[in-house]
Amino acid sequence: MHNPYKPYPVRIDDIQIATEDKSLRTFKFVFLDPEDEERFAYKSGQFAELSIPGQGEIPIGIASSPTEKGFVMFTVFRTGKVTSYLHEMKVGDIMGIRGPLGNWYPWDKLEGKNILIIGGGFAFTTLRSSIKMVLDPPNRKKFGKIDVVYGARTPGMLLYKEELMEWEKRDDINIHITVDSTNDPNWKYHTGFVPTITEKVAPPADNDTYAIICGPPIMIKFTQPVLDKLGYEHDHIIMSLENRMKCGIGMCGRCNIGKELVCKDGPVFTLEQLNKTPREY
Repeated sequence: MHNPYKPYPVRIDDIQIATEDKSLRTFKFVFLDPEDEERFAYKSGQFAELSIPGQGEIPIGIASSPTEKGFVMFTVFRTGKVTSYLHEMKVGDIMGIRGPLGNWYPWDKLEGKNILIIGGGFAFTTLRSSIKMVLDPPNRKKFGKIDVVYGARTPGMLLYKEELMEWEKRDDINIHITVDSTNDPNWKYHTGFVPTITEKVAPPADNDTYAIICGPPIMIKFTQPVLDKLGYEHDHIIMSLENRMKCGIGMCGRCNIGKELVCKDGPVFTLEQLNKTPREY
């Protein structure tokens, strides 16, 4: 069994500026040992620790899909010491990845179901992984109707714009894009906060429809009442508490919500599960 404290060595293979303010960059990593890529078998919804010797490590949701081979991808917000250092690194530099960590969205349970995916800000990364996974041809037939609500502060802060446009052209997924505000006279999508747009476009609640939510805490807080109003049962609302992740294996104890350790027991929980914990998320 692989030592969970030991990162896999990887090489930075590609770096893309993800937003117009350059605060987010998307990194593709290639494992130095091909066998490590096989050991790093992950599912959409999981995260990993990006480890830089002498600097530290940071937990980040995995943005690539398990259906994408030859690399693993992360979109990283420049917000502290480790992420700032990573933003200055170059293609070809060597670092480490520890994981995969945490649980994942319950894909086996979701087979045959309709899925409403709700995301906001740079937390859309693991939802990008999920969308790529369910749209992969061998997987698409396993799921019913797919709706996506994705919001950012402004058009320039939207992630994965080219893929959003590709998904928008498809007839087997409904993409609803929104921004908090914009001065662009050519903006053709929604304007408004994610909870408001969700209430307008979300499919009706029934036993065959599940909602997946990943975003900043304020978005999650105000989206929950919308789903309640629409009639979604709490065991049909699946949430990722990525903002609570710390060491990745539940040893430091800093990720806890009551007795739940987000790094170990999550980061994915149903709202029914979270109703039994303190409202700290």
